[in-house]
Amino acid sequence: MGMGEETRSRIAKRAALELQNGMVVNLGIGIPTLVADFIPEGVHVVFHAENGILFAGRAPDPGEEDPFLCNAGGYPITIVNGASYCDSAIAFAMIRRGCIDMTILGALEVSECGDLANWIVPGKRVSGIGGAMELAQKAKKVVVLMNHVNQQGESKIRKRCGLPLTARECVDLIITDMAVMEVGAEGLILREVMAPYTVEDVVRYTEAALIIPENISIIT
Repeated sequence: MGMGEETRSRIAKRAALELQNGMVVNLGIGIPTLVADFIPEGVHVVFHAENGILFAGRAPDPGEEDPFLCNAGGYPITIVNGASYCDSAIAFAMIRRGCIDMTILGALEVSECGDLANWIVPGKRVSGIGGAMELAQKAKKVVVLMNHVNQQGESKIRKRCGLPLTARECVDLIITDMAVMEVGAEGLILREVMAPYTVEDVVRYTEAALIIPENISIIT
């Protein structure tokens, strides 16, 4: 199932609420790049791009793109005051050393214990695993943004991932077009539901087991 721009922005806006003052944050390709457009007022974060930028900013306005400024996915970005550049080796050293407070990634599947599959569908051409493996293992917090179901209408939140894994038990929070789920010690906890969906809808379209608290917030 496809996802419209309004829904993508809604997911990114919710993800931006996870940003805390002073964090160093890496944004993955796709919906995660939109998070830079929704930084809460008064929150100052440092966005890190593994192609070698610290203090990356929001997407440029149309016509204002700088051909020399892009993120790891090749999409245009801006920079903010204090920005600095380095080569990819140093950018990855920051990741591997554990200097990234949070990474926000896309995914193909996530399991109920937080396993992440986001780099390949066997038989399809891909460019490679990229930095997702290091980010998933070394970032202090891993947030996944994605569709709740795939193009065939099947749940992407699985009991066990069927696709090759990027990293095991690494995901902390999942935000989809239907819900917000936290990976807890005893399984997936349903924290919020995106209107107009209901708790029943989320349970129906989630293969993994869900822990349902008494109080669940509705995102309107």
